[in-house]
Parts: sequence; C-alpha cells; structure tokens
Amino acid sequence: MSSAGETRPAGLPHKVARRWTGPLTVHPQGSGLARALMALFGWKVVFAGLPGRQGVVMVYPHTSNWDFVIGVMTKWTLGLQVRFWGKDSLFKVPLFGAWLRWLGGVAVNRRAASGLVGQTVEQVRAARARDELFWLAVAPEGTRSYAQGWRSGAYQVAVQAGVPVGLAYFDFATRTVGFTEFVEVSGDPEQDFALFAQVLQGRRGKRPELASPIRLKP
Repeated sequence: MSSAGETRPAGLPHKVARRWTGPLTVHPQGSGLARALMALFGWKVVFAGLPGRQGVVMVYPHTSNWDFVIGVMTKWTLGLQVRFWGKDSLFKVPLFGAWLRWLGGVAVNRRAASGLVGQTVEQVRAARARDELFWLAVAPEGTRSYAQGWRSGAYQVAVQAGVPVGLAYFDFATRTVGFTEFVEVSGDPEQDFALFAQVLQGRRGKRPELASPIRLKP
C-alpha cells in the first residue's frame, strides 16, 4: 500500500471532493426474504442504487465480529455482488478457490511489482472496458480494534481508477445499514477525508470506543 504522502499520482488533474449528485443508474435486485429477516431483528437497510458499475465501498465503523453477520445479510438484502481482497494462493486451492470467486473474492499477488493497489486498479479498468459490475468492499480500518486511522489501499484504488467511493455504515444505535452516500474523490487526502468524516459523523458501531478516526493512518 502507498503511504499518505503518495496518494496523488503525478500529473493527476486537480479536482474537488464532492458528494455524488448525479443519478443512481444501477439497481441490483435484492431479496425480500433477507429484508424481512433483517426487520425481524430490528434492522433496516437504506439503499437507493449505485452511481455506476465500478467503485469502492468503504464500510465504517468496524468494531465487532457482528459486522460480518450484518454485512452478509446486507449483501443478500441488496443483491449486490461486491468484491473483496484475498491472497492469490487461496484461490489455487481446489473447490475453495472456486467458492471464494463465487463469493466475490479478488485474487491479489502481494509479491507482484504492481502491488495490491496496482493489480486492483487494473482489474477495475478491465471491468470498465467489459462494462462489468466491480465494486470493491473494504473495512478501511483494517481491524476491529482501535487504530490511528484508515489504511490507504482502498482509497488509492478509487483515486487511481477514477471511480466513486460509496460510504456505508452499520449504525448499531439506530440499527440501520446506510449505503446512500457516494463521493467523487479529489486525490487530496485532506479534503477527501474531511468529506468522509462529514458524511459518517455520528454513526455508532457496536463498540463505539473502538472506532478509528476518519483519516489516513500515519
């Protein structure tokens, strides 16, 4: 992953971070049964669609193992085939590798010269050329414990691939999963993360004291 000082590739034109105000053109077909099960346990999912066929989802806050359960149920509710990172060696295991791909796993070779971010950017661009759906979902804190900030990998993918960032939250205070806000990133971490923080302020994880600050990890 690149460090905070390497987030903006040389020659990238200056942009301003802004919330997405255009149409939401992609509408996955979700499961009414999953939505009913979520409601049975007091949870609701707020979602209106996606601004395009490629992007990055940053899920915040991540403070409990329950986040995985809520995430799986949300994926089922939305009918959204999100991608996630996995070591390439895992995908070579018979049957298990096929299962990971079916779940949406993206094989990455951490030893490759292009690195994790470079490989994913290439995959996003290839998906765009084929007009395929490719939304990478990441918990950018990288841990359920308190950290000094977010890891930079997913942010770098969004900047370098030129795709929007979707900001999703699991709010245990209101039992709401929200996935309605999208940001066109500028490549300037200071203004981008200030906007992320503005969108996500007040969202409480199951263990709010473990939520990391919304900034790039030093």
